[in-house]
Amino acid sequence: MVSSLRKFAPRREHKERGQISSRKKLGFLEKHKDYVLRARDYNEKQRQLKRLRERASTRNPDEFYFNMERSQMQDSVHVEDRKQALPADIQKLMDTQDVTYVKMQRDINKKKIEKLQQELHIVEDDDSVRHTVFVDDKKMVKEFDAAKHFGTTEEFVERKHNRPREEDLETAEIVRPSENHLKRAVKVRETRLVELRDRLVRADQLQRAESEMLLRKALKEKGRKKKVGKDRLGLAVYKWKAERKK
Repeated sequence: MVSSLRKFAPRREHKERGQISSRKKLGFLEKHKDYVLRARDYNEKQRQLKRLRERASTRNPDEFYFNMERSQMQDSVHVEDRKQALPADIQKLMDTQDVTYVKMQRDINKKKIEKLQQELHIVEDDDSVRHTVFVDDKKMVKEFDAAKHFGTTEEFVERKHNRPREEDLETAEIVRPSENHLKRAVKVRETRLVELRDRLVRADQLQRAESEMLLRKALKEKGRKKKVGKDRLGLAVYKWKAERKK
């Protein structure tokens, strides 16, 4: 009975000391829990290396793979087939759909990206997008006051969206949002940012799929061509010789 009640009795908590001020220049003082995590990670990597060494030692050098027939060596560099170099999801899209469908999906995805950027007030820096104000002479250029011209304060002059006017700031009623409203707004913004990130990745994939489909279609047609380099995936880039059409 006493032994069963022993686990419910209060026990002294053993605390580890922190880094003393004279040794703070040496960095963070590792605690026991940090050592345990580091040791487990080290042991797991050692076990993985051991398994790889065993597989390498027992590997049959005469074993045959079908990929041996499809792969090639050019200038002592291993070159994969175009299908193998592309991601599986892009290859699946190219095998099941046509170029028109990919273009349509790319346009739809682009519109949704622009809508998300407007909701999140993400404006790309573009020198061509400017608000130009014309004046009569150089003296007016020196005396030009942008805040006075736009009817706003100095804090909102550089703003490209939702630039409030002074009369709106004087008459507007400032309501402090509640803590729950702020948390909900932060959560919604994080969700929108994740969606925007995924759609940007999808836009890159759709663009790559469309370019590859157009290139494969062009390779099947007649015309003199030659390889002029490689893209970021290591795929060959072709250039067609200009021919006069009759």
